[in-house]
Amino acid sequence: MEQDLTIARTLLPELVRTAGKDFQRQHTLRLDEDGRISVQYAPFDHVTRSARLVVVGITPGLAQAVNAVNAAVAARDAGLPLEEVLEKAKMTASFSGGATRKNLVAMLDAIGVARHFGLTTTANLFRPGSRDVHFTSALRYPVFVDGRNYNGSPDMLKTPMLRRMVETWLAEEARLLPNALWLPLGPKAQSAVMHLVRLGLLRDAQVLAGMPHPSGANAERVAIFLGRKRPEEASRQTSPAPLLEAFARLSKQVSTIKGDRA
Repeated sequence: MEQDLTIARTLLPELVRTAGKDFQRQHTLRLDEDGRISVQYAPFDHVTRSARLVVVGITPGLAQAVNAVNAAVAARDAGLPLEEVLEKAKMTASFSGGATRKNLVAMLDAIGVARHFGLTTTANLFRPGSRDVHFTSALRYPVFVDGRNYNGSPDMLKTPMLRRMVETWLAEEARLLPNALWLPLGPKAQSAVMHLVRLGLLRDAQVLAGMPHPSGANAERVAIFLGRKRPEEASRQTSPAPLLEAFARLSKQVSTIKGDRA
């Protein structure tokens, strides 16, 4: 299956170096809007076709969008072909190291994903130059509500414009990567990925649902999931039972998955 890059081909010439709110004011990049919600084009089109793991967030934020646009402009002006421009833009803006990466690797290793892929650790999936991981978003292009980064409200599946984005672009990525493991980061991204399961584009068994978001701000939930903190030591804000259930369920799920192990 070939990816549809019509939007990228049309709008790449419109990209100019940008910063912050200037990006949101570029009406030539406006893909859609409805009341308080607007969708702006930024070059997040690239799909890593060899990926064995797909990591799904909600939508690119403003800072990511600006980084992607500026990287694309530099690559375009250097004369690179479209697909290389898109790849450089996506790699520049994709989530990188720090506490989030460490937490993600620890949780994937703990539930057996490294073993499933025949690795000593899933950190190897994220090595420089790796094409084993595809980073994407439930809503591929940046979404803003009242000019602020979309945080999952209003519900994307109950908002026609946003639901179309899931059923168009995220669905395209599911068709391009039908055999990868899909890891939604948090409940909002998970609802979009599970929508694709209901549409028959992904199998329930290949979706790693229920893992806590790996951000540093979520440290307590990650620690309980990993068994680094006892359930009885959890704060009032954290319910240990769902985390322990998710760990047991995901460990069992990964151990029974058939398919790519090397």
